[in-house]
Amino acid sequence: MKRYLSRLLALMLVVCMGLMGCSAAPEGSIGLTGNYRQDTLTVIDSLRTALQVPDDAPEKVSAQAQAKQLISDFASRYRREDSLTKLSSFTTMRTALNSLAGHYSSYPNRPVPQKLKDRLEQEFKQTESALERGA
Repeated sequence: MKRYLSRLLALMLVVCMGLMGCSAAPEGSIGLTGNYRQDTLTVIDSLRTALQVPDDAPEKVSAQAQAKQLISDFASRYRREDSLTKLSSFTTMRTALNSLAGHYSSYPNRPVPQKLKDRLEQEFKQTESALERGA
């Protein structure tokens, strides 16, 4: 009887964990589709918006948290795809994301410096042009 109950409990836990993993993305988050080109453009657009939020705005903290989550989601989805690691758009995008994530990790309470914003904008433009070329 104990064996039967333990197996039933294990099955119930597997079902619950499976259903929790299939839940929808939280409100306000941007789900990645799996289309690398479209996801990259979406991430760039979202990060540009997050960088333009004024430093004294009340939504700055939530914009920064959403940007960190988006960087994490993008990196975890595409970092292991060998077909992408050789693309110039991917390496440039990864450099930009690492720079911004590094700032958010090291200086969470400080605004993003203008110099970093300028460099990120340049890298975003390089990524967009590489995507247009198909690289």
